[in-house]
Amino acid sequence: MDTCFHCGDSCLDTVIPYDEKTFCCHGCKTVFEILNENDLGYYYDLEKTPGTSPNEVSGKFDFLDNAAIVQKLLEFDDTNTQIVSFVIPSIHCSSCIWVLENLQKLHPAVTTSQVNFPEKTVRITFHSEKASLKELVLLLSRIGYEPNISLEDSNKKKKQYNRSLIYKLGVAGFAFGNVMFLSFPEYFDLGRGEEEFWLEQFKHVFRWLMFTFSLPVVFYSGRDYFTAAYKGIRSGFLNIDIPIAIGIAALFIRSTMDIVFDWGSGFFDSLTGLVFFLLLGKFFQQKTYAFLSFERDYKSYFPIAVTRLHRNDQGDLSEEQTEVYEVKKGDRILIRNNELLPVDAILIKGNALIDYSFVTGEAEPVTKESGDKLFAGGKQMAGVLEVEVLKPVEQSYLTQLWSNEVFQKERPNLFQSLTDSISRRFTVAVLSIAFLSTLFWLVYDPIQAFNVFTAVLIVACPCAIALASPFTLGNLLRIFGKHKLYLKEASVIEQIAKVDTVVFDKTGTLTTHKKSLITYEGIALSSEEETLLTNTLRASNHPLSRALYDLLKNNGIQTLDEFEEETGLGMYARSNNLRMKVGSYSFVDSDTKTDTSPQAAAVARTKVHVSSNEVYKGCYVFHNEYREGVARVFEDLHKDKKLIVLSGDNEGERERLQELLPKGTQLLFNQKPNDKLEFIRSLQEAGRTVMMVGDGLNDAGALKQSNVGIAISENINVFSPACDGILDASRFSDITRFFSISKKGIKIIKWSFLLSLLYNIVGVSFAVTGNLLPVIAAILMPLSSITIVVFTTVATQYVSTPLKRF
Repeated sequence: MDTCFHCGDSCLDTVIPYDEKTFCCHGCKTVFEILNENDLGYYYDLEKTPGTSPNEVSGKFDFLDNAAIVQKLLEFDDTNTQIVSFVIPSIHCSSCIWVLENLQKLHPAVTTSQVNFPEKTVRITFHSEKASLKELVLLLSRIGYEPNISLEDSNKKKKQYNRSLIYKLGVAGFAFGNVMFLSFPEYFDLGRGEEEFWLEQFKHVFRWLMFTFSLPVVFYSGRDYFTAAYKGIRSGFLNIDIPIAIGIAALFIRSTMDIVFDWGSGFFDSLTGLVFFLLLGKFFQQKTYAFLSFERDYKSYFPIAVTRLHRNDQGDLSEEQTEVYEVKKGDRILIRNNELLPVDAILIKGNALIDYSFVTGEAEPVTKESGDKLFAGGKQMAGVLEVEVLKPVEQSYLTQLWSNEVFQKERPNLFQSLTDSISRRFTVAVLSIAFLSTLFWLVYDPIQAFNVFTAVLIVACPCAIALASPFTLGNLLRIFGKHKLYLKEASVIEQIAKVDTVVFDKTGTLTTHKKSLITYEGIALSSEEETLLTNTLRASNHPLSRALYDLLKNNGIQTLDEFEEETGLGMYARSNNLRMKVGSYSFVDSDTKTDTSPQAAAVARTKVHVSSNEVYKGCYVFHNEYREGVARVFEDLHKDKKLIVLSGDNEGERERLQELLPKGTQLLFNQKPNDKLEFIRSLQEAGRTVMMVGDGLNDAGALKQSNVGIAISENINVFSPACDGILDASRFSDITRFFSISKKGIKIIKWSFLLSLLYNIVGVSFAVTGNLLPVIAAILMPLSSITIVVFTTVATQYVSTPLKRF
């Protein structure tokens, strides 16, 4: 079978030859022509079949004729120069980057264009006198890179990047390197001949230079530790920052006194190294996948504008593009095919086939008639609708769901960090040892008392303890991201390790959107009937029709003599003397009495019935196709966790799920978004630590309420509701491994604490006996930090090997 030279898809319906190449549609051929005409043929040399087939965009971007909307989208507008940024989900390879950064060759209005590949965005600078924003968007759409313009873009705020940690880390690293260099004479204690004269002559200069380098480290790079320690004391909580701040202060004061009174060279190398490693650990801890949005709400998916019908003084109707927020109760608007309803409305005209899976999780679209109420978030699947607005965006059903208090406040930290859990005991122990040993030396040898006091505080500074958690979790965060689990922050790993209950959504989470399992029940169809059925399905846009057509598409192409489709019921087609009906049972066999019960309706929506020349033949039964590895994942998790399936779909899959999943798995169906949220809350009130795994906006409340919310996504750059992490659907079967590695990560942190404790015991034993030499402190403190960093890095790489095997 021929494949398209541009996008690589199979040429199923038509094969369009051009320039000794084949294309699957006129859109792909047009893109090829555009690129060739503008000397951009190198696009195809970078990647094989790099393009995507452009969608039909007629009238889709008419709202860009509205100057007020355009102004909200522009980042910069100064007379003739305008700058705009677009999210383009179809960016996927080096060819995409190359062609989008060469837009000036496609249109003279474009001056520069820059792609941010991780965020899937392009930033374009252009001359508004030569082209409008709408022309620019249409150009992108024509070459297969249609921008995603949503309601959120009309009120977007510029990202604020806090680079202070990087600056502080840079200052500490620069100072640490220079202090180590200046400390070499002290380390080797050059004390003979010419070296002695040289050292004596310059040692004071070196020491004061070390003091100078330490000032910005203490008062700039280490300032946050003093601030956090002060806040902890004020609130009555002994956090890990208190002994760290005490250690930094003791190191600086003691070292300063050493060089002022000429007692020695001080501990400036240990001081700067300590702050540098602490900040390096904090950098790992704060590292997140900034190119993914973890806080999306309905605004990310709603259109920025709608087509409003306006009646003039003469009574004639006209269309106008209006911002969604300007739509009021009583307005009439048009909803085109595959558009989302942004408001609650009454259907006035048109055949409504509404897909509510975006809001409720119900997989199959529902038919609505004139006068029926339609809710915001539903997607129209069959033609153009005229609706009358009942409630504006701010008062719609979907917005009310999003107004739940769980979205309005920061979720409290429901777990106690391992680091914080030991900080209270550690701080009390260090201070106790320091004061007790000082009292002893005041009696035994008062001259040594101050040295012992400062030595204990210095050597017992919990730098290694403070580094254990951020380095371990930071490494795991990076490893998880490499294997397509993108977590919001490193602390989520600690929460994953504590989870004892896992709640799964069904549709789109356990099942895949990409394929369905279809079986036929009834009298076998002849080859002529199969061909007619295939071409009948080919003419329909109904989701079930398209899925069944994908199964039967190899049965040949023919022209139909007659075709009719009744939305929500079925289709009639004729070719020569063969007549066929495809659709619901009542439509195919008109003599059958219709069962209107909810159970019958649920079953009917998952079957397509067929009759030939008024004789009933049978039906195609649609089963949800579950993701590969679902049964194994549940079997493994069932060993130590409570498992629950919480679905907004009907109970049509209950029996199949009961066969597929372990006994004892709780199954709940027909759950509305608020029901899911309240169910998660009830589990938490019962003392459970809950992970929610979902995929849709209808799961957002439950994801937010849960201790850990993980969104499953077929495309991580296009969709993710509010959550703590995003898991690529292709790695669903690795969920149990992520759990296992998270638990092992906590064990690594505990082992790191033990190693750090050993270092502290050795160091304190020297300190309390009055035998702490500068060289010992200089070796023990950096060595303990380096040991912890190396240990956590090697250990996390080792425990993550199960992910690398799959």
